[in-house]
Amino acid sequence: MREEPRLRVAFFRPDDERTTEAAELIESLGADPVADPMLAVEPTGSVPRTDADYVVLTSKTGVELAADAGWDPAGAKTVAIGQSTADALEAAGHAVDLVPEEYSSTGLVDALEAEVGGARVEVARSDHGSEVLTEGLEAAGAYVHETILYQLVRPEGAGESTEMAAGGDLGAALFTSSLTVTHFLAAADERGVRREAVEGLNDAVVGAIGEPTRKTAENAGIEVDVVPDTADFETLAATAVEDAAPTYRE
Repeated sequence: MREEPRLRVAFFRPDDERTTEAAELIESLGADPVADPMLAVEPTGSVPRTDADYVVLTSKTGVELAADAGWDPAGAKTVAIGQSTADALEAAGHAVDLVPEEYSSTGLVDALEAEVGGARVEVARSDHGSEVLTEGLEAAGAYVHETILYQLVRPEGAGESTEMAAGGDLGAALFTSSLTVTHFLAAADERGVRREAVEGLNDAVVGAIGEPTRKTAENAGIEVDVVPDTADFETLAATAVEDAAPTYRE
């Protein structure tokens, strides 16, 4: 009896432990992982300020860079955008005072706007952070300072998955930020397969980790099938594989 091919699932996380964890998760779901990192971290050497009333961190990477530089919140109320960021803060020895119900810039603003009027708020993140956060906090009356801890760039050679998509060889693709969508399309442009890659994605199941990522994809002509209620990779992968598998087996 001929064995049916397994679902191929592309993902675009940075080439570190996140790629290893994602591949293991996708394999545990009964699919074949296709790792094509679309983000690489370039630290700026900056650290969060220590004179703020609130410090907002928006990624595990940012927490780790700040911790490596010896940063300490110095009594500020510490806010994490999601559970993985909170876990990284606790691993670095810092208490976490607030994690919003919605893991997004909008969720952070909703969680903080009633209490930050007149407060100094330090936002420490990448160079691609959403203005929704800083503008929302300023509208709530906070004095906001932003520190760029790292830049996110597209790694040289990224884009193998674009050719797989163009050839109809992907069953699902998991986008974890608007920037992963942008870098995927740039890689497809470089390889001359953008139109075919988008068509291939539209024949597959596309997952986006939140509404901003969905909008970026859809504005580029990519149809998004899955946006999980919980904005974490595990839920995104499980939902997309579950959605893709029945179609793939037909």
